[in-house]
Amino acid sequence: MADADSHDTIRVHGARVNNLRSISIEIPKRRLTVFTGVSGSGKSSLVFGTIAAESQRMINETYSAFVQGFMPSLARPDVDVLEGLTTAIIVDQQRLGADPRSTVGTATDANAMLRILFSRLGMPFIGPPNAFSFNVASVTASGAITVQRGIEKAKAEKRTFTRLGGMCPRCEGRGSVSDIDLTQLYDDSKSISDGAITVPGYTGDGWMVRIIEGSGFFPPDRPIREFTEQQLDDFLHHEPVKVKVNGVNLTFEGLVLRVQKSILSKDRDAMQPHIRAFVDRAVTFTACPDCGGSRLSELARSSRIAGVSIAEACALQISDLAAWVAGLDEPTVRPLLDSLRDTLDSFVEIGLGYLSLDRASGTLSGGEAQRVKMIRHLGSSLTDVTYVFDEPTTGLHPHDIQRMNGLLLRLRDKGNTVLVVEHKPETILIADHVVDLGPGAGSNGGTVCFEGSVDELRASDTITGRHFDDRAALKATVRTPTGSLAIRGATAHNLQEVDVDVPLGVLTVVTGVAGSGKSSLVHGSIPPGAGVVSIDQSAIKGSRRSNPATYTGLLEPVRKAFAKANGVSPALFSANSEGACPTCNGAGVIDTDLGMMAGVATPCEDCEGRRFDASVLEYRFGGLDISEVLALSAAEAEAFFGSGEARVPAAHTILRRLVDTGLGYLTIGQPLTTLSGGERQRLRLAMHLGEKGSIFVLDEPTTGLHLADVEQLLALLDRLVDSGMSVIVVEHHQAVMAHADHLIDLGPGAGHDGGRVVFQGSPSALVEARSTLTGEHLAAYVGARPAGAAAS
Repeated sequence: MADADSHDTIRVHGARVNNLRSISIEIPKRRLTVFTGVSGSGKSSLVFGTIAAESQRMINETYSAFVQGFMPSLARPDVDVLEGLTTAIIVDQQRLGADPRSTVGTATDANAMLRILFSRLGMPFIGPPNAFSFNVASVTASGAITVQRGIEKAKAEKRTFTRLGGMCPRCEGRGSVSDIDLTQLYDDSKSISDGAITVPGYTGDGWMVRIIEGSGFFPPDRPIREFTEQQLDDFLHHEPVKVKVNGVNLTFEGLVLRVQKSILSKDRDAMQPHIRAFVDRAVTFTACPDCGGSRLSELARSSRIAGVSIAEACALQISDLAAWVAGLDEPTVRPLLDSLRDTLDSFVEIGLGYLSLDRASGTLSGGEAQRVKMIRHLGSSLTDVTYVFDEPTTGLHPHDIQRMNGLLLRLRDKGNTVLVVEHKPETILIADHVVDLGPGAGSNGGTVCFEGSVDELRASDTITGRHFDDRAALKATVRTPTGSLAIRGATAHNLQEVDVDVPLGVLTVVTGVAGSGKSSLVHGSIPPGAGVVSIDQSAIKGSRRSNPATYTGLLEPVRKAFAKANGVSPALFSANSEGACPTCNGAGVIDTDLGMMAGVATPCEDCEGRRFDASVLEYRFGGLDISEVLALSAAEAEAFFGSGEARVPAAHTILRRLVDTGLGYLTIGQPLTTLSGGERQRLRLAMHLGEKGSIFVLDEPTTGLHLADVEQLLALLDRLVDSGMSVIVVEHHQAVMAHADHLIDLGPGAGHDGGRVVFQGSPSALVEARSTLTGEHLAAYVGARPAGAAAS
């Protein structure tokens, strides 16, 4: 019987990952199961932290010990029994690699197929597919060759190619070149020894400065303005060369070369804030004058199919590229054309037809990145696979959610098990099976409150069931603007000379299908600076030592309060400073390197994972030691620091903001790496609530929010406006649209079919007009018609 069950169900017994309370559950295979519950209820802990994690761990164990040494260490989830697992493929919202060489085309198979197509059909004929790759440089028997010289000239010079690549030699396949303002690199009135170099990380006692000082090419104690022309050239542009500094062989290279390699070669969005500020101040990036930003060599761009080069093909909007490929008819490459058409059609079907293959992958939002990952799997021949999705509707307009639902059902109908963590009713509706976790969040969650069909969920007395058919009403009256922000001739990305007046002193919601130009209008046309607080979807930077207390600055007043109460140094109450457990150095775990085997992290036996030295835990404040304080939820900590002998106003203010943004259940000392995408977004929102500003710009603040939490967010937005702020929100959630004072709808479509303002006015006026896709869906929403029944 157990064997039969394992064929039809995934059986989980005694799961205790994070806040899960030893739950047991059976999930039907080859069905679409949606996991619901408030943020922090344990959905991700069950689906990702237990089921998917154990599947991946077991797959990794099938590899040799040598191969496992190169793979990430995966500990067995805290669960008694896991049976019936199949191979799990996780399609999450982690951004695609920030490598500047990565594009939408390279992140899928589309670029590879195009390169093969041009190597077969392109005229003039060039040869191998690598000749069309901007990540492959050309090399001759005598070294690298500038490809612009062409093959014939190379042959005339009796050069022999050992590899022919398509990389533009000027920009090395990056598409842009940098112009550095030298005055931002150094102060020429000072000597190197006196701190002339102003590049971040080049401190006086650091190795980088010591190498420059000891290179011997220029006097380190003389002001740079007194260098000879040769000395200045060596200081800035010298090629890498071995030098001996304090008896150690090291490599010296000119400062400009070093900055280009160590800083400018990295993705800007992945840089720490102070380095990003330096780059913005010191460097100007422009499209490469040789390749026009296409990244490809002149030779690669010279070969054409039906008058189109590979660079032009990759620059086309994918929906247009799909039409171009569909018009090609060449029997010799028909299987290749069929595969390429299927891939490009999948982009269009999944709502990404507005992208181009040359779009840098690091510029995609989390939702876009997740859908690009889906492209890899839609054409897969694999069956009986478990696909795990993390809120696949993130960033999708209600019109696009219908198409996403169709794709999820397609994966199921191929014989796969599809597990989806989701809040949107439109996607919950298509589930074969629903699992609701809760009843609350954090320590108040972690139990299975409901299992069954959607209709049974509706009738259940769970928080999800009670709120499933909630509909926010249109505002009876809207606020009167106090002024307006004029945007004129906006052309960022696909915007088509947009003129619009954004009202101030009210709640303005910017809507439109994915790719219609919403973010381009808001983030590209409202200049950041004085009075503007902008929160986009960029990830939080932090290590496993970072937590909500350190990230928000909460720990600083807490440490001072402990120090004052006990007459000791505040540094004692930092696990990253004097108070750290000496055994684990404040990490709370001991990492054991097993050589070629995967490493293991185990809780520190001395501090029992509390991270602090035992002597520090003897000091108390309000009856608690510092580790006990960090184990409190934000709501508990707010009450603790809000009154009585433990009152700390500065800490209470920060904690109040966490509670206001729906994060009251978060443990203030839990690692940032354990937070979900929605939790990280709201943590950033809480951080900015204390900033002084007159214009507040938010990007999809409902990401990761349960139906029951949206009402709390709307109340927070109202408080911001009522306090005198102007709030501008990019959002797809109909409850936020209905609650707006003013709507700006972009479209009518995506990419070059969008970029225009198709409606401005109140939500009620949009519903009455029903002149746009947004109007149709908002009308269906407030009219309580079945979700997804609106005309499209």
